[in-house]
Amino acid sequence: MKLRDIIVREAIVADLEANQRDDVIRELVGALIGAGAAPEGTGDELVERLLVRERKGSTGFGRGVAVPHVKHPAVTRMAAAIGLSPGGVEFESLDKQPVYSVFLLLSPEDQPEEHLQAMESIFKNLSKDTFRRFLRQSGSVDEVWSLLDEADTQQLGG
Repeated sequence: MKLRDIIVREAIVADLEANQRDDVIRELVGALIGAGAAPEGTGDELVERLLVRERKGSTGFGRGVAVPHVKHPAVTRMAAAIGLSPGGVEFESLDKQPVYSVFLLLSPEDQPEEHLQAMESIFKNLSKDTFRRFLRQSGSVDEVWSLLDEADTQQLGG
């Protein structure tokens, strides 16, 4: 599964306004709803489900990245937002370091295999130092989109 198949370009936030975990999640859910990738009126429930997931164990996986994710019956297709925080966000990450890049994934409840494939694709790329570094240095939606294209066509090394 390619990143550009699941990332919604209109839900890339190259400079997050929020600087707290819960607010970042709210901002990215809002971006997905604004882009038409999630139904209007589901924002509060999506945010609450994502925060319940965070309380069970942080999705801040270390190395400056977090991947909050949730399955929801109102979501009809897999969709992800990306948020970048130049100053970093406390996400209760495993390595206790701030998070600079957040991938927020919404999945339909009835597509568990696709959800796993999307998570695998995201993690495969986030495990590459080069990808994480270029992502963190991206200053615009266009730069992020170009990076995703390079990752999808495997022009970006580890």
